[in-house]
Amino acid sequence: MSRKLKVGIVQHSFNEDIDFNRARNLTAIENLASEGAELVVLSELHDSLYFCQTENVDNFELAQELPGDYTEFYGEAAKANNVVIVTSTFERRAPGLYHNTAVVFDTDGSIAGKYRKMHIPDDPGFYEKFYFTPGDLGFEPIETSVGKLGVLVCWDQWYPEAARLMAMRGAELLIYPTAIGWNPDDDDDEKARQREAWIISQRGHAVANGLPVVSVNRCGFEEDPSGQTSGIDFWGSSFVAGPQGEILFMAPENAPQEQIVEIDRTRTENVRQWWPFFRDRRIDCYGDLTKRFLD
Repeated sequence: MSRKLKVGIVQHSFNEDIDFNRARNLTAIENLASEGAELVVLSELHDSLYFCQTENVDNFELAQELPGDYTEFYGEAAKANNVVIVTSTFERRAPGLYHNTAVVFDTDGSIAGKYRKMHIPDDPGFYEKFYFTPGDLGFEPIETSVGKLGVLVCWDQWYPEAARLMAMRGAELLIYPTAIGWNPDDDDDEKARQREAWIISQRGHAVANGLPVVSVNRCGFEEDPSGQTSGIDFWGSSFVAGPQGEILFMAPENAPQEQIVEIDRTRTENVRQWWPFFRDRRIDCYGDLTKRFLD
């Protein structure tokens, strides 16, 4: 296995036409693969608008059976372009049981593995608890032909425990398909604080675990169908950080971007030797972390 890995990121905006979104995702995958990408990462729920702005039972029609036409489409894209693809979908597991699920396809088109989003938000404009049951597959890296991928999803990115457990189980990089943005009514200072907190948090996961982080967000404005809020302005800024938190690439805030970023796995190993955080962990003293709060 090469010590260098070329990762393609796809930062797009989306509309309500699923076929259009899939076709554009496919074009991006083809373009990046033709430029040498070995791994392509899409953003969260990339086949549709971000439907969680409202609680609407009609949106359950967007959910996908796995396997089904969704896995057939992206599996064929992976096979035809000889790339590993990290995708994100609304999974219909059973009547009344749905998940926010990342599906990873290997270069032969097979499903390498799934990750079901563990942390589910419920904030104004992000009513995900209405739609998604918390994941039950744990924090298990997905083995692929390009390595072990620690795939997490969006809201998971605020939790160091999730990143740590992925790293402890041998993940070689952390990947976060994401859909996050501003309330357009927020002032510029508040917007800057939110975006920087998002970046800093994930760079911190990179440093603490000595692993590269790939975070791929959507971009563009999406209105609230209910008209109760001002909608969400997804801030883009997809980025790749190295194992010391160094920014290897960052996409713009307000425009689509397709980009290949090279990750050096030898550097990752070297950083873990220089900064042996795993060696010095006091595993005999962390039992209280399994409690909700310490009164």
